[in-house]
Amino acid sequence: MLAWPAAAIADPGHDGERAYGEPGNPKKPARVVQVVMREADGKMEFLPNRVEIKKGEQVKFMLRNNGELDHELVLGTLAENLKHGEQMQKNPDMEHDDPNAKRLAPKKSGEIVWKFTKAGEFDFSCLIPGHREAGMTGTIVVK
Repeated sequence: MLAWPAAAIADPGHDGERAYGEPGNPKKPARVVQVVMREADGKMEFLPNRVEIKKGEQVKFMLRNNGELDHELVLGTLAENLKHGEQMQKNPDMEHDDPNAKRLAPKKSGEIVWKFTKAGEFDFSCLIPGHREAGMTGTIVVK
């Protein structure tokens, strides 16, 4: 029996459906939700930090980093984001090339298109070390 290193095994469902949905189709209509990333009064935050979505709805998150530091938005379950955050502590220069994440330099913008196929409460966080702990987290409620 062959043993593969853990890093060589693909994340199941990496580009497909996950607990909180699947990558959206940019060619289809989507509700636009603007999210600002910033630092203010000694903390870091997303505005808004709570978004309500209908099950089956496709959303285009229009992201804008108004801060002075790099920030990212990573969609996931709370458990996934906490686990990923631990990996980021060990590898702070880790960069994402995932449909559920976008990292932005100061004063830059970007977007994530996502289709929320399952009801529940999900997380979005900045997983750059120290940022989530400084307040950069939010909740997505899918009804």
